[in-house]
Amino acid sequence: MWSMINRAEQQSLEELQQQNQKLHEDLARLSAQLKWYEEQFRLAQQKRFGSSSEKTHPDQLEMNLFNEAELLATPAGEEAPMEKVTYERRKQTGKREEDFSKLPVETVTYELGEGDQICACCGGSLHEMSTETRSEIAIVPPQVKVIRHVRQVYACRHCEREELQTPIITAPMPKPVYPGSLASPSILAYVMCQKYLEGLPLYRQEQQFARLGYSLSRQTMANWMIYGAEH
Repeated sequence: MWSMINRAEQQSLEELQQQNQKLHEDLARLSAQLKWYEEQFRLAQQKRFGSSSEKTHPDQLEMNLFNEAELLATPAGEEAPMEKVTYERRKQTGKREEDFSKLPVETVTYELGEGDQICACCGGSLHEMSTETRSEIAIVPPQVKVIRHVRQVYACRHCEREELQTPIITAPMPKPVYPGSLASPSILAYVMCQKYLEGLPLYRQEQQFARLGYSLSRQTMANWMIYGAEH
């Protein structure tokens, strides 16, 4: 009888040990899953809000910011690749004009003054024979400016003199994109594009606006973006 009881206790003990082992394995698996989800959440928050996503390793910063030209330039002692003045050049010119097709073009014309349009040989008048053209790519940096909306209010002079009431008509004006703020559609779109398309955090945009001569806090920009997203 005692042997039967001992076997039952032994079997019960083994079952408890197996259950305990299974619980430990389940706990380890759930802990690993929890850590994975926490890491994913941290990375998502860091990518969306944190400035740490913009941090760059000092060596990488030095290489990209200061040594990029040296790394990409032709090494010392080697000759730079020669450009072949062949059909390839004419093809490149065509491609260049195609690249210009979507860009605005500003033409600057250089002329001689009337006093300089005199032939040095005979003293006769010079005429325009041909032109020489050179193209450059220029970039206009961002500029912060104030757009002051002024709308006129109109009244009838005859009614002012002769009638008891004078009709008053106000010229129509576009509604503000964010009533009660200085936000314009252009600056609101710029801030949101810089943040979500270019990955530029608000604290760096704040510094950028300061360099452009206007103090715009990151809190104000955050409020603008939230309002723009909700409306």
